[in-house]
Amino acid sequence: MGQEHTRHRIGILGAGNISGRYVEGLRTFPELDVVRIADVDTARAERAAADHAIPAWGNDTELLDDDRVEIVVNITPPRFHAETVIAALRAGKHVYVEKPLAATVEEAREVLETAADSGRLLGSAPDTFLGSAVQTARHALDTGLIGEPVGATAFVRSSRVETWHPDPRSFYGPGGGPVMDMGPYYLAALVNCLGPVRQLSAATRVGARTRRVTSPDRVVDEVTVEVPTHASASLTFASGAIATVLMSFDVWDTELPRIEIYGTEGTLALPNPNFFDGDVRVKRHGDTEWEVLTPVTELFGAVGTAEQHRRGLGVRDLARALGGEPHRANPAFAFHTLEVLAGFEVSQQEDRFFVPTSTCPRPAPRTAL
Repeated sequence: MGQEHTRHRIGILGAGNISGRYVEGLRTFPELDVVRIADVDTARAERAAADHAIPAWGNDTELLDDDRVEIVVNITPPRFHAETVIAALRAGKHVYVEKPLAATVEEAREVLETAADSGRLLGSAPDTFLGSAVQTARHALDTGLIGEPVGATAFVRSSRVETWHPDPRSFYGPGGGPVMDMGPYYLAALVNCLGPVRQLSAATRVGARTRRVTSPDRVVDEVTVEVPTHASASLTFASGAIATVLMSFDVWDTELPRIEIYGTEGTLALPNPNFFDGDVRVKRHGDTEWEVLTPVTELFGAVGTAEQHRRGLGVRDLARALGGEPHRANPAFAFHTLEVLAGFEVSQQEDRFFVPTSTCPRPAPRTAL
């Protein structure tokens, strides 16, 4: 791990499906110590504490009152993000929240104002752009490997959440849908590589109005869809690059790539940005074969294994920012990502180009864990 870093005590708010992935990921960093887990369902928090050997558990109030907890990792459902992040900031905690930053742009603005007033540090997922794959693509672009970026494509296909998640209602409710659920991973990768978005035009619709849940341990048999499940958009970046984007829970089978970036001298192909690692390939004009690029950072987990489902790199990013290092998964980056994605539905409803009010610098590149 290199140089020693100050230890930070972590409290996890939300003991749901993804909490174990955070515990496993955070424990790969010796400077991060998970000391408590909390949930409105305290029995679920107790089970999670037992399953992962976390010393303390309870409800959200107990977590916020715990003086040992310095950083709250908020993995509550999106509709609760704003109120729970604000409560944690006001309790004097630094906060890292799962994506999206809030369920709406208006709520996100309130979150950012509270963070600024509190003097606490706020970080937000997605953090997968900090992994070796997107960082390798970023390095390739920054060194001119494919010349000037001209355009890109990004295709979000269904994760088939109703087949594996016990309660997928939040994926089809406010703050969910393919744009807000999976879209942040793809857009964060694009903004990290190409910079902020200047304008977009989008069309959205709902596919099937109800979804049958087939997860073996399901708690509901059917989900009513409350948000668009299929979206197509054209994004123009401030850099001049143009991206064609498809985000859908209705595309279950496809041969489309995840992300490709097209330059004046070649093409970059990126793997699934929901994971930290994977092959980044390049084919320059005149090449006969694709070349796999050597990663510019260490891997967060072994590719093709359950380790790729771990989370926590963004929490480490926040913790080290407390010590003065660059904060990459920062509020401006998260807010811009959210505003652009929320702009899909504005563009659809108002039949116009959407121009974000926000912008953000490209996060500083990362070269080592």
